[in-house]
Amino acid sequence: MSAPVALVTGAGAGIGRAVAEELAERGYDLVLMTRSDGAEKVAAKLGGIALRGSVTETVDLERMVQTALDRFGRIDAVLNNTGQAPNTGVHATGSRFDAEADLRLLDLTDAEWEQAFEMIFLSVVRMTRLVAPIMARQGGGAIVNITSFAQLEPSYAFPTGSAMRMALAGYSKLFSDSWGRQNVRMNNVLPGFMDNYPLEDHARDQIPLGRSGLMAELAKTVAFLMGPDAGYITGQSVLLDGGMNRGV
Repeated sequence: MSAPVALVTGAGAGIGRAVAEELAERGYDLVLMTRSDGAEKVAAKLGGIALRGSVTETVDLERMVQTALDRFGRIDAVLNNTGQAPNTGVHATGSRFDAEADLRLLDLTDAEWEQAFEMIFLSVVRMTRLVAPIMARQGGGAIVNITSFAQLEPSYAFPTGSAMRMALAGYSKLFSDSWGRQNVRMNNVLPGFMDNYPLEDHARDQIPLGRSGLMAELAKTVAFLMGPDAGYITGQSVLLDGGMNRGV
């Protein structure tokens, strides 16, 4: 039986690299993409295929998908990992209300909103449009989107990103409804404060577990959601935040 094939965007560092490493350990063949040479360095270590491109460019997504088909003949899993929309300058207090914070919402330009829309929302829509029919013809597949705890609790520091992640949550649920009978699943992973960035004291105080999340913990969660053990999980948003979110 041939190895499963996974596409990973933003694979050169941080979350994307950690997931690529975990999937390689589990026997996946990989097609990796970054805007820089980061994917090439990771692919050299793991044995995958590396491409340079941007998730905001449809032609780059099409090239990634076609490369996987030409080389491996199938696509079993996709990680849509796009990073954060630009910080607007507000101190990163998380989701706590701060009467003194000026979110500058009315100062945000159309271009800033559109940048977040392209990067966080439309990139997933476009990739899904490409891979879902392929997965359906194969008998199934799994798509995992890296979003943020700000999908559930809007972040003062990332207002454009927070709004677009909420839109992505709605899209993910609608997609899961419409493609479930084809066994094509989609789930979101919502990281909190992870160990790829320093954890400040004010942020640690919000986390019941009292620490950053580990890249390895996130990568294993993604790999689980992509694999057969999660075959009955779709349309879900999985928090990986050490208990920080207060919703029940």
